[in-house]
Amino acid sequence: MNKSINILDKEYQEWVKALAVRYRNSQIKAAAKVNSEKLFFNWLLGRDLVEMHVEERWGESVIMQLSKDLRLALPGVDGLSKSNIYYCKKFYQLYNHAGTVFQQAVGKIGMEPLSELNGLDRLSLPGETDRSEKFQQFVGVFQIPWGHHCVIMDYAKGDVCKALFFVRKTIENGWSRAMLLNWIDTGLYEREGKALTNFKATLPEPMSDLAQEITKDPYNFAFAGITGKYNEARFKSQLLKNITDFLIELGTGFAYVGKEYRLQIGQKEKFIDLLFYHLNLRCYIVIEVKMGDFDFQDVGQLGGYVASVNHIVKRDDDNPTIGLLICKSKDKLLAQYALESSSQPLGISDFELEKLYPSKVEGMIPTIREIEENLNDK
Repeated sequence: MNKSINILDKEYQEWVKALAVRYRNSQIKAAAKVNSEKLFFNWLLGRDLVEMHVEERWGESVIMQLSKDLRLALPGVDGLSKSNIYYCKKFYQLYNHAGTVFQQAVGKIGMEPLSELNGLDRLSLPGETDRSEKFQQFVGVFQIPWGHHCVIMDYAKGDVCKALFFVRKTIENGWSRAMLLNWIDTGLYEREGKALTNFKATLPEPMSDLAQEITKDPYNFAFAGITGKYNEARFKSQLLKNITDFLIELGTGFAYVGKEYRLQIGQKEKFIDLLFYHLNLRCYIVIEVKMGDFDFQDVGQLGGYVASVNHIVKRDDDNPTIGLLICKSKDKLLAQYALESSSQPLGISDFELEKLYPSKVEGMIPTIREIEENLNDK
């Protein structure tokens, strides 16, 4: 067990008092702002730990002592354990670069909590007419619960791009912490937007970028429950039998239109594997599923289906139809050459039938040491 230390340094004692006052001030804000105010308190605490060089000045054991002193000053308040204070430090260090834009907008951050955070996105930075994307991302950081942040920080390991990706996804989709953990577990960051496509050459901006974002590579079809030998018909049937999971894996905005969708082209009937409509892109999406390896002729067939949907199904106010081939495997060079040969907007991805398990994400399963530290925090 760690023993308490008595720090008589006046500046340290004044700082503890200031933290207690800061926290109490944050608690009297309107209920709708409780989460952002708590996050801002954690941000400022993390900033103090870094900029005041707390551990260098008062020793490594100061965090344990700070936890005890704050809980004495703020009895009954959650989130003041040693481990949580370290999370506050990580929180500030992770987003500090984005926070630079924030500090330019509102000047030097004082000791008082932020009372109108949601209105700060209307501020203008010197020399700017439009809002800074980094500033918007930084404001978004204060819109998700602290428990989500702890999960994201454990996963991101200091990579702010990874962290902001899951902050944005949580806000867009309203994920619970369990859902956030699930998407991290499937390697979403590594998969999203990774399909091989020719969208840059075949779609106007910004639609080409938005279309790229809705793709994944590989797609995780573990929900289909396919094991052992299977054929293409059974596989597609299993995907649609679990249509809710299928739509979740495809992503936000996909609306199911039909399976084996019939097209009458001249004297012949053609059947599209799966036809969807994307509500955000405002376009039809043709999806062909292939059990084997990708080859050149697959792009010709998919491109023909896309052109046919544009002529037969697409309305004047719809955007150009997109084609997506999801196959068991692909040679990337072969696929790239095939995409260059097509004038239709197409993408090619692989699929996986087993759940994608990354290496253990630090913090999700506590170690013996972490359990002991938590017990010592009590």
